[in-house]
Amino acid sequence: MNARKLITYVVLKQGRVMPAPRKFSREQLQAAALALVDEQGLQGLTMRNLAAELKTGAMTIYNYVDGREGLEELVTEAVMIETQWTDTGGDWATRVFAIAEAMWRAVRAHPHVIPLILTRRSFDIPTLVPAEALLQALADSGRSGLDLLVAFRAVSGFVTGFAQAELANPLSAPARGDRAAATDRVVRLPADRFPRLIEIAHAAAAGDPETEFRDGLRIVLAGLRAEP
Repeated sequence: MNARKLITYVVLKQGRVMPAPRKFSREQLQAAALALVDEQGLQGLTMRNLAAELKTGAMTIYNYVDGREGLEELVTEAVMIETQWTDTGGDWATRVFAIAEAMWRAVRAHPHVIPLILTRRSFDIPTLVPAEALLQALADSGRSGLDLLVAFRAVSGFVTGFAQAELANPLSAPARGDRAAATDRVVRLPADRFPRLIEIAHAAAAGDPETEFRDGLRIVLAGLRAEP
C-alpha cells in the first residue's frame, strides 16, 4: 500500500477497508457554516468559505458535505438544535407556547437563515424534533389528521412569519438596535390618510419584540382553543 492509501484508509485484519478518522465533527461543520451565514448572509455559504473557516482545503469539505444542499442542511440543523425548551408540564396550550417561543428565539437569533427555514423541506433529525414536540402538544388538544395539520401550520407559520416580519418590517430595526429610528418615515406620513399606520409605528417604537411575539402567540392560541 502506498503512502497516500496509508493516510486515507485503515485496513482491518478481516480484510475490510475503513475510512481514516475524520478531521471534523458534524457539530464543527454546523457551527462554522452558521457563523458564515450570520456574518455574510446566505451568499457567503460556499464550500470555499467553509473550508477557509475551518482552515482546510475546499476539496476536504466535499468529503463531508453533498454540495449546496448539504451546506444548507448544516445551517438549518445548527439553528434548530438551538431550539431548547423546558417541559414543565401543564396543559397542551402551555406546552405549545413554550415550544413555539423556543423555536422563535432560535430562528430570530439567525435572521439570514429564515429563508431556508421557510423554503427548505428538511428531514434532518434536529429539525424534526421540535416539530414533533409541537405536533404532540397540539394533538393533546384533541386534534388529529387535517385539523392537526392546520393547527401546526398556524403556529409554525406564526413563529417564522413573525421573526421574518420583525427583522424585515420597516417598523423594526433590530440590526441597529434602534426601533424608534425605523418608524420615522411612517410617522411623517399624512395623518389624515394613514392614521393606523402611524399609530402602530409609535407602538413599535415604544414596544419590544418579545412582548409583541408573546402577545401575538396568545392570540393564535386563543383561536385554537375556540376551535377544538
